[in-house]
Amino acid sequence: MDWSAVRRIWDKWAAKNVGSSEQDLKAALLINYDPTGPSRLVSTIAEQEGIKADPIEISQFIGFVKRNKLQMETFFIGPNQYLVTTINESWFCARCLNSSKHAGEGAIVMQTSAFLLVGLYDGSIGAASRAMMAVDQFAGQLGRRNY
Repeated sequence: MDWSAVRRIWDKWAAKNVGSSEQDLKAALLINYDPTGPSRLVSTIAEQEGIKADPIEISQFIGFVKRNKLQMETFFIGPNQYLVTTINESWFCARCLNSSKHAGEGAIVMQTSAFLLVGLYDGSIGAASRAMMAVDQFAGQLGRRNY
């Protein structure tokens, strides 16, 4: 894997899509993830923007994904607890259960061949659609390089 290429793609994408109130995502995480790899292969945070993720929380999140009981359990990212609302072959969406924001908060998790991409957003349906588009754009760029 060409890490410099992944880093360039991330930096360009994150600058356009993550961080400020005008952008589609308030935060994003790129996590190394190979579900077919050996169990000793540990998933790590490859990149993050707009969040300071705790590696222990991320390992618990990876456990949630590996158990594949998406509709029966909740997961945490930071202080927020999420409940999965929509599942597709390579992605799922979740809503925050303990949001203090009036319009709510959500997460989109998309799997590529080598990564999990987590996009966090504020808002409801319109914001979720824009967030999905942003996450899908990045995943598509990785997919063209078989990452």
